[in-house]
Amino acid sequence: MRKHTTVIRFFENHRWLLRDPRFAREASFRLGTARRGLATTKTKAAQLRMELVRRQRQAARQRFLASVERSPEKAICHVFGSYCSQALQVARCESNYRTTATNGQYLGIFQMGSHERATFGHGPSPLAQAKAAFRYFVLSGRDWSPWSCKPWS
Repeated sequence: MRKHTTVIRFFENHRWLLRDPRFAREASFRLGTARRGLATTKTKAAQLRMELVRRQRQAARQRFLASVERSPEKAICHVFGSYCSQALQVARCESNYRTTATNGQYLGIFQMGSHERATFGHGPSPLAQAKAAFRYFVLSGRDWSPWSCKPWS
């Protein structure tokens, strides 16, 4: 970009070269080449900037999802949104946020039974378990009645 800009500035400061019949043809050719090159380089730079921003956003999202995958509290709040505090209270009471918690047929952070796991899903990660519990929560009318622990008790 610097090379093209330098050529363009040179001809802006030496306009007589564009008017002088001895140099006009070559000067016009060089000036046109520099202008086209600068336009092409600017376009490529803009595309590269957009690609860099896209990659940075993607990397930030990957880091966020990785942190959500490791932390039950973050996963619950990410999935339950405005019901975060209630869901945290239920999960703490049900399993103390342990993904491996068991009580007979009841497993995971939200201690979902085998029928509920088959219906709403289940997985080893906090995010998968929170998503399954949220599906169950929504289907039950955004009500905590399916769980023995309630956020208000």
